[in-house]
Amino acid sequence: MNIIEKSIVADMSLAAEGHLKIDWVKAHMPVLNRIREQFEKEQPFAGLKVAISLHLEAKTAYLAKVVKAGGAEVTITGSNPLSTQDDVCAALVEDGITVFAKYNPSPEEYKQHLIKALETKPDLIIDDGGDLVSILHSERKDLLTQVRGGAEETTTGILRLKAMEKDHQLQFPMIAVNDAFCKYLFDNRYGTGQSVWDGIDRTTNLVVAGKTVVVAGYGWCGKGVAMRAKGLGANVVVTEIDAIRAVEAYMDGFRVMSMEEAAKIADYIVTVTGNRDIIRKEHYAVMKDGAILSNAGHFDVEVNKVDLDAIAVSKRTVRRNIEEYQLADGRKFYLLAEGRLVNLAAGDGHPAEIMDMTFALQAMSLKYVNEQYKNIGKKVANVPYELDEQVARFKLQSLGMSIDSLSQAQRDYLDSWKEH
Repeated sequence: MNIIEKSIVADMSLAAEGHLKIDWVKAHMPVLNRIREQFEKEQPFAGLKVAISLHLEAKTAYLAKVVKAGGAEVTITGSNPLSTQDDVCAALVEDGITVFAKYNPSPEEYKQHLIKALETKPDLIIDDGGDLVSILHSERKDLLTQVRGGAEETTTGILRLKAMEKDHQLQFPMIAVNDAFCKYLFDNRYGTGQSVWDGIDRTTNLVVAGKTVVVAGYGWCGKGVAMRAKGLGANVVVTEIDAIRAVEAYMDGFRVMSMEEAAKIADYIVTVTGNRDIIRKEHYAVMKDGAILSNAGHFDVEVNKVDLDAIAVSKRTVRRNIEEYQLADGRKFYLLAEGRLVNLAAGDGHPAEIMDMTFALQAMSLKYVNEQYKNIGKKVANVPYELDEQVARFKLQSLGMSIDSLSQAQRDYLDSWKEH
């Protein structure tokens, strides 16, 4: 069976448009291009199978092509039902990559696509949110022994992996790409900040300036969302459970309050916590008419849709990716993208230049875990600082920038406790 026959995609006739999208991001991903040149020469994945579960759009597609250029047999599936782009899937199939994904599959289809990717018996995996790892350790333990290790993209996925490690359940090493400097400093902050508001703005076509934006969670993603909201002219409120982060938000110039207080004044709420039930029935009870609800955490559990359905007397789609919920008292709330990742489900995700660094880390981490999996052990491991710094240096070089280096005298000074 050839790759076209084996793959599950919506429409192969869309491939031409998908190729254009991939070509566009490739032109804006110089770091990944440089790594591709290395992989083509070194063939670090020769004879190996790699399964990837990521938001399946053009930037992810180019990462898959880079891994394939390193000699791997690559299979890819989506990590969110609404972020998959069918034209990109078709283009990847034409490029020799097996794809099990399509836009807006049923929950059963979505899970089956993940399982099919694992049934290719991969040696290495790239995961987003921990779905592949979870299935391997629960429903498909028969495939565990084949896997050498992998890399995880997100905060949510790493939380799940660390819980597995704590319970002594993790059966192979996973590299915590999300915890690398070149991931959270740039992808989480600048990428999420820009792409979330891209998704909200293109979906609602409403002004942000002068309105009250509530950002739930002040981690690196929340910092980016709040910063960009401020740049758009919003009055920004931050909700937190961490006292230190709350003080940080205050020092950054934002109001800090509980969600119960914030919900009363919110025009927009963006959840960025990685946890469930951030907006729930007690918040709906006090929320103002016309509030726009969105989520930028990995799973669609941050805005409690069960509670929202329970109090709504009517529900309708008023624009693509906007559901209007009307309550008995006449108030209306608007949920974007079904409460899924608004920047991907209702947009194109992070800018290509940002994902250039993140996916460079993914590619290099995959090479690293393949070389070191026996030494790392069955645990969640950090990206080596040397790889992190190398990505940053490649990025600077692509920008035509240079930085200083320490002289030997300066190194000696820093290394000595005797010199003054």
